[in-house]
Amino acid sequence: MTKHRTVGDLMTHSVHRVQADTPFKEIAKLLADHDITAVPVVDADDRPLGVVSEADLLRREAAQPDSSGLLALLDEQPKPPEPGRSATTAAELMSSPAVVARPEWTVVQAARVMDAHRVKRLPVVDGTGRLVGIASRADLLRVFLRRDHLIREEISGDVLDRTLGISADEVGVDVTDGRVTLHGTVDRRSLIPVVVRLCEAVDGVVEVTGTLDYRTDEAAAVAPAPDRSRVLP
Repeated sequence: MTKHRTVGDLMTHSVHRVQADTPFKEIAKLLADHDITAVPVVDADDRPLGVVSEADLLRREAAQPDSSGLLALLDEQPKPPEPGRSATTAAELMSSPAVVARPEWTVVQAARVMDAHRVKRLPVVDGTGRLVGIASRADLLRVFLRRDHLIREEISGDVLDRTLGISADEVGVDVTDGRVTLHGTVDRRSLIPVVVRLCEAVDGVVEVTGTLDYRTDEAAAVAPAPDRSRVLP
């Protein structure tokens, strides 16, 4: 059966991290020096507490007074401090709690968690909750960079031949830029949606189209089908 690449396969293993008491300027320097946009905040046991991103740092700066308007402020009544203005450490700046992933998750699982929590990256933790990597949206999208011939080989070999017992003589597979086109004949009509779903689940597949015929219609005894082929969407 086809094996999906997991978060552990795609994540960045070497992760820069900061402690809860890491100061603002040190975090900003770390992001700039390593050309990254966020960094996990961990406790003494290397377990993620949250994430500090460029947006968190900018949010703190946006809460500061505008130096160009300082003279005008002299004539105004004092105002209470804006939220975030006094944040100076990772613990005060970070978005928390940390939304994390596990190395064994599929790309689909990780993508759904990112979408549900509206985050751009997930710290990856092991069974003890310790940080072992980080997965960004760019990391997950790497599955769609698979070469077409690898996708075609997986569909023809793992999905059709070894899983469904369908030979290359029965169903042909063409792949261009991740778009799969199937053509040929299967034994039963009910196999067609199964073939489509399994092909769509292969890493790197963008869409599945084509025309598959069938030799036997199991439902023919109840409601004969006038058309013996099905055009895939």
